[in-house]
Amino acid sequence: MKTLKFLAQACAVIAGLLLTLVTLVTCASLIGRNTTGTTLLGDYELTAVAAGAAITLFLPLCQWQNGNIIVDFFTSRMPSRVNAVFDRFGALLVSLMLLLLAWRTGVGGLNAFQSQTTTMMLGFPEWVVYAAMVPPLVLTGVIGIAQCLFGFEAEASA
Repeated sequence: MKTLKFLAQACAVIAGLLLTLVTLVTCASLIGRNTTGTTLLGDYELTAVAAGAAITLFLPLCQWQNGNIIVDFFTSRMPSRVNAVFDRFGALLVSLMLLLLAWRTGVGGLNAFQSQTTTMMLGFPEWVVYAAMVPPLVLTGVIGIAQCLFGFEAEASA
């Protein structure tokens, strides 16, 4: 569990660095546009690429911290033991969904690699974004499976 926590935190740090880079690129582009009339070529593409990767990189830490939305309208008055079972089942469902998403993202990345698709302005290869998204999706799925098997109490000790 400590390794999963470390990997989730590392993914979040990388995501934060990516979003900081996006912010700097956007600021440089806006300053250039408003002062000299020039912008950075492909700033929108860089923003989209980095934001897509950053979103998936934040998912493992969100799952680790049990930060997903929980609708407990019907279960709030049930015993904590019943809610723990529902939480584990929910973690299993989330992990299965994310592992399916990781698989399909990987297939999409292979397709983008084989067809050599690139972004319009910069010609940035799209498969790189897919490749950056697969590992955090898999990690999130693995964290969900661990939560399902060992419960959420195991995280507190890690």
